[in-house]
Amino acid sequence: MALRSGAVAVVAAPAEVVTEPPALGTLQVRYGDVRAEVAPGSEFSIGRDADLTVDDNPYVQRRFLRLHIEGGLWWIENTGRLSARLTDGSGQLQASLPPGTRLPLVFDRTRIVFAAGTANYELEVSSDAPVFGPPVATTPTASTPTADLVGHVPLTRGQRRLIVALAEPLLRDRPTGRAEIPGSAEAADRLGWTLTAFNRKLDTVCEKLDRIGVTGLRGGRGNLATNRRLRLVEHAVATRLVTVDDLGLLDAVPDTGGTAA
Repeated sequence: MALRSGAVAVVAAPAEVVTEPPALGTLQVRYGDVRAEVAPGSEFSIGRDADLTVDDNPYVQRRFLRLHIEGGLWWIENTGRLSARLTDGSGQLQASLPPGTRLPLVFDRTRIVFAAGTANYELEVSSDAPVFGPPVATTPTASTPTADLVGHVPLTRGQRRLIVALAEPLLRDRPTGRAEIPGSAEAADRLGWTLTAFNRKLDTVCEKLDRIGVTGLRGGRGNLATNRRLRLVEHAVATRLVTVDDLGLLDAVPDTGGTAA
């Protein structure tokens, strides 16, 4: 189209594309045999005396976790005094949820693990309309080292057996979602080790994880052995460092635990 001298071409702007925010789905909360649904527009609390009561454990706050919608996303908020650990369900993504913080629930499944007193707890929150789909699983290759490399932590067979012995109650008692973690002497006996060998190997495992940034595993003032074992189980179960499939290690031919961890 030709224009006369001095004329100004007026080009119509493209129509604004209005996009609707993605519809939020209903959340399903699972704790052992208990199932609950949380519909958009509602809130849901988890704690000792909440919409979902996990236990009468006095170390668990009455309202520990809160699920709610804000800014077009589902959020999980820590309104208590404990910390929790969250993963995307596959263990490939993980995050810490300290008191007073919150995280968006954007995956199809989110696993929540936390410790209170001498017990560990596990819950799962799933969504029928997640923002992100499940991650693509990686397939082990022939070059994968014999020492299992999970979360960039090489574990010997003995180290894995130690973690499984501590996590066994939670792995076996998933229908309840709650488990008491065994003491060092009990776990050592389960493995057929001496207590000295068990503690030495526990030190090595905790040092390995501490070096990659896992907190709460180093001994020191205010960090009792019980807390260290609880924290180890919390991390191992949340990140799938050990799973139900590893329980067979406990029934394998026992070793002495005396070799270098």
